[in-house]
Amino acid sequence: MKKITLILGATFGIAVLSATISSCGSTQMKGAGNYTYETECIGVEGDGSQTVKGWGSGRNREDAVEQAKKNGLSTVLFKGLPSTKGCNTKPILFDSNIREKKENYFDAFFADGGPYTEFITGEDGSDMHFSVVAGRKKAGDQVTYGVIIRVQRAKLKARMIQDQILPK
Repeated sequence: MKKITLILGATFGIAVLSATISSCGSTQMKGAGNYTYETECIGVEGDGSQTVKGWGSGRNREDAVEQAKKNGLSTVLFKGLPSTKGCNTKPILFDSNIREKKENYFDAFFADGGPYTEFITGEDGSDMHFSVVAGRKKAGDQVTYGVIIRVQRAKLKARMIQDQILPK
């Protein structure tokens, strides 16, 4: 009788341990793509432009890369960058509600293929090539990509003044 109890106890223990290990592994894999990545400063160029790594999610690579470009520019415009590597940490627009106040303007500005594309270039300075960070993440039907872009900060600020979003 003791032998049967010992075997059943050991079997139960192995089953519980196996279930615990397998549930931990699957939770980590599912959550990896749900992490929110922040735009980060890579460096500052001689012309005042900032090289940043922006992250975006979408249903496919093209959508995620487009969203990453918008997120990178949006951070420089509205939020500012974390203070590292000499980047200008202040946002161009200081009014915390400007995105809501000028909603129509910014919806058109950030539309696919919209005016925002005039103020970003690829890491190598070209208008067409963007360095897509190799490690992509997947969560459900969404993929996340990182993109290294150069934000033309001075040109962007001048445009905000010209369009009367930022006072002179």
